[in-house]
Amino acid sequence: MKILEIKVLKGPNYWSVRRPKLIQMKLDLEEMEQRPTNTIPGFRERLEKMFPTMYGHRCSVGTPGGFFQRVDEGTWMGHVIEHIALELQTVAGMDTGFGRTRTPEGEKEGVYYVVFSYMEEDAGVYAAKASVAIAEALIDDKPYDLAADIQRLREIREDTRLGPSTGCIVDEAAKRGIPYIRLNKHSLVQLGYGVNQKRIRATIASTTSNIAVDIACDKEETKLLLEAAEIPVPRGTVIRTEVGLEEAISKFGYPLVIKPIDGNHGKGNTTNITNREQAQRAFEAAKEYSRSVIVERFITGYDFRCLVINYKFVCAALRTPASVVGDGEHTIQWLINEVNKDPRRGYGHEKVLTQITVDQFTQKMLDDIGYTIETIPAKGERVLLKPTANLSTGGTSTDVTDEVHPANIFMFERIAKIIGLDICGIDVMATDLRSPISENGGAILEVNAAPGFRMHIEPADGLPRNVAEPVVDMLFPKGSAGRIPIIAITGTNGKTTTTRLAAHIAKSANKKVGYTTSDGVYIQNQLMMKGDCTGPISSQFVLKDPTVDFAILECARGGILKAGLAFRNCEVAVVTNVAADHIGLGGINTVEAMAKVKAVVPETVFPHGYAVLNADDDLVYKMRDGLKCNIALFSMDENNPRIKEHCAAHGLACVYENGYVTIMKGTWKIRVLPARDIPLTYEAKAVHNINNCLPAVLSAYLFRDITIEDIRTGLQTFVPSENLTPGRLNFFHFKNFTMLADFAHNPHGLRLLCDFVSKLDFPMRIGVISGTGDRRDDDIRELGAISATHFDEIIIRCDKNLRGRTADEIIGLLKEGIESVNPDVPVAVIANENEALEYIYAHPKQGALYTIMCDVVAGALDKIRELKQREEMEEKPLALSQ
Repeated sequence: MKILEIKVLKGPNYWSVRRPKLIQMKLDLEEMEQRPTNTIPGFRERLEKMFPTMYGHRCSVGTPGGFFQRVDEGTWMGHVIEHIALELQTVAGMDTGFGRTRTPEGEKEGVYYVVFSYMEEDAGVYAAKASVAIAEALIDDKPYDLAADIQRLREIREDTRLGPSTGCIVDEAAKRGIPYIRLNKHSLVQLGYGVNQKRIRATIASTTSNIAVDIACDKEETKLLLEAAEIPVPRGTVIRTEVGLEEAISKFGYPLVIKPIDGNHGKGNTTNITNREQAQRAFEAAKEYSRSVIVERFITGYDFRCLVINYKFVCAALRTPASVVGDGEHTIQWLINEVNKDPRRGYGHEKVLTQITVDQFTQKMLDDIGYTIETIPAKGERVLLKPTANLSTGGTSTDVTDEVHPANIFMFERIAKIIGLDICGIDVMATDLRSPISENGGAILEVNAAPGFRMHIEPADGLPRNVAEPVVDMLFPKGSAGRIPIIAITGTNGKTTTTRLAAHIAKSANKKVGYTTSDGVYIQNQLMMKGDCTGPISSQFVLKDPTVDFAILECARGGILKAGLAFRNCEVAVVTNVAADHIGLGGINTVEAMAKVKAVVPETVFPHGYAVLNADDDLVYKMRDGLKCNIALFSMDENNPRIKEHCAAHGLACVYENGYVTIMKGTWKIRVLPARDIPLTYEAKAVHNINNCLPAVLSAYLFRDITIEDIRTGLQTFVPSENLTPGRLNFFHFKNFTMLADFAHNPHGLRLLCDFVSKLDFPMRIGVISGTGDRRDDDIRELGAISATHFDEIIIRCDKNLRGRTADEIIGLLKEGIESVNPDVPVAVIANENEALEYIYAHPKQGALYTIMCDVVAGALDKIRELKQREEMEEKPLALSQ
C-alpha cells in the first residue's frame, strides 16, 4: 500500500461542515484491493488482540462490535486503516470518532480517500502514517511496537495542544459562538474577528495591564506594595551574594524560603530550609533563574491558591505537593509507582492528575533528608517529592471556595486592585481560609500573573469551578460574540468581480472592509498580499486584521479541498454558478461533485443569515435543499418560475427586469438602477457583469445598515479598470488597435467574454487564447471551438505553467477544437505570452480588437502597460518635430 497524499483540513470541508478538523489521506491499496479482510487468515484475531477497545466501534452496523462484524464479512483495507487511525488517537488520550473511506467517482481502482477526525493536527498526521504501517504488520503477521506509537502520540499531543488554562478559555468562548484563531504554536490565541477581537496568552488577556504583569513578576516589588497596604506578607529581604545570605540567615533565622526574584511556576524555589547547607544549595538553585534572590521567613501552614478575575473573587484551592506515604515495607520508588496507578493520573495534562516523575527536584528533596528512592519510609510517614504544589509535577488540589472567610475575599479582591491584575492568582500560606488570614498567622506569599486554571477546573477533590466563564464575561460583556459580518462568495466564474463590487458597496456605506480575491488581499482598498488569495490563509489574514469591521471573502474550490474554510459560520454566502472547470483535480471528477464542493460555503451560513443562490443554475438552485438558513435568489429573468415561486412565498430576490437591476421583496419591486447606468456593465453590453451585480446588490441589501442609496452610490462609482478590476474586461486603446485583457480561463467564462465582444463595434476581432494543462482534453478543445466561432483570427499561446502537459499537447487540442468548428480561421502559434503581445504590437491589424485570455494577470497587464508607454514615447518625437 502507498500513501499518495495527506491533507490536513482545518475548517468546514467537502466531507463535513460540522466536523471541520479532518485528515484526508489518499491511499493506493495496490494489490490489497484484491484482498478484503475476510481473505486474510487470522487478520480479525490479530486486529482485535492489538485493539480490544475497537469493539466499541459500531461502524455502519450501528451496534457495539459492528466494525469487527464488517471485518468478518470482508471490508477493504482503507476502511480498516480509518478505524485504526481513530483508535490510535483515542488510546493516546485524544478521543475522536468520525471517519469516512470513499473512492470518488472516476478515480483509479484501488485508490481511496481515507478521512478521519483529529484533535491535534500533528498527531492526526502521525496517526495516518502509523495506521498504514500497523495494517501492513497485521496483514503480514509481523510484530509491531504499538506502545511506542501511543507514547509518541501522547508526546505530540502535549507538545502541540493548548494547555488546560488556555484551552478552557477557548472552549468557553467556542460554546458561546465566539470564533478563535490560534496565532502561534504556543498559547497566543485570538478570540473574535477583526475590530472586535481580543487576545489571550495562557491566562493573560489583552485587557491585562502590562505594568501589573511587570509588578507581579518582581516578587520584591509586589511584596513592598502589599506590605505598604497592610497586607500580611512574610518578613524577608533581597540578596545577591553569599554575604547577603549570611546576613539574612542571621536576621530571620530558620526555617526559610529562598526563591528567585522574578521566577514563576515554582522554578528555583526551596522551602522549609532548616540549616546552612540547605540554604547554600537553595541559593545556588535560585541564582540559576535570577541574579537577585529573595530570602523570607518560612510560614508554616497549608498552601492555598486563590483566584480573582475582573477584580472579583472566583475560587480557592488547597494545593498539596507530590508525595507518598510510607507503609514500612516498600521503597519510595515502589510507592511512586503505586500512586501513578491511580486512573486519574496520566501523561502531561491528559487527565485530572499528572503522573509523578523522579527528577532533580525530587533527588534534592530526598538528599535534604538523607533519603534515596530506594529508602523504605516508616509506616504513615509522608515524604514530599517536589518543592512546590504544582499539578504539572504531580501535586493535587482540593477546592475550598465555599470555606473562604468574607474578610479574606475582601483582601484578595483588594490585592488584585493594588497590583492591577484583572486575572490574578494569589498564593497564601495559612492554617486555613475559614478564619481571617490577618488573625491566624498566615501570609500572602506571591501574586501571579497568568495563574494556572487546571487546579480549579479539575481539582482532585471538591467541586470543579468554571473559571473560564468570568474571563470570557470580562472580554466579551453583554453577550457580545466578537464577530464581524462575513460575506463568503464562491462559484466557478464571476467570484472576483462580485467580491470586488460587494466590497465597494460596503465601503460606500462607511464599512472598513477587508476582502480576498484571486489577485490579492485588500484591507480598506490597500493591497496587502499579491497572488491568488482565495484560500483559508488569506481569509484568516482578513479576519485577524484589527482594523476590519466587514469581511468579504472569495472562497475558491482549491482552498476548500486543500484545507477547508477559514471560518465556521458566515452571515451571507453567495454561489454565482457551477460550470465544468477544474474537473479531474483533487478527486472531483464530475460537475455534480464540484457543486458539492461549492455547497460547503452556503452550508456555513448562520440560521439567521442568507444563502444567495443563482436561480438560473440548476446545480446552484438545488443547493437550497437541506440548508438551515434563509434563502435569497437572483436571476437574469424576472419570469423565471423559481423566482416567481420564491417571491410568492414572500422571499427576497434580485433580478434583471426591463433593463433594471431590481430587488424583489415578495411581489414588491425596488428598482435600484438601470443596468446601462452601471459602469461595470459597459452600457448593459457585458451581460455577465449584470449577472455579477445581482448577488452583490442582494448581499449588501441584506444588511440593515447598508441603504439603497449606499448600493446605488457603490454601483455608480465602481468604474472598471486595470487597477480596480485587474484581469476583468481591461481595455487598452493603442493608436491603431485595442487590447482587451481578461482572465477567462474556462469554456463557461470564455463564452461569456465572447458574447460581450460580439456586441462591440470593431472591424476585426482577434483572440489570443490558451488552454490550462491540468484541465480535461474536452475542456481544452471546447476553448478552441468557442474561439473559432467568435474570432476572425486566433493566436495560440501557452501558460507559463503547463501543469503536467507539453506545449505541443495543449496547442494540438486547441487546434482540434478550432478545426471542428471553422477550419478556415487563420491560426498563429506564439507560445510565450510576452512574445505574443510583442508580435501584436509590431504587427497590428488596423482597428482590430485583440481579446487576450491572460495567464498571470499581473504579468500580462504589466507587459501591456509597458507596450502602451513605449507607444507614447515613440509618439513624442513626432509631436515635437511638428
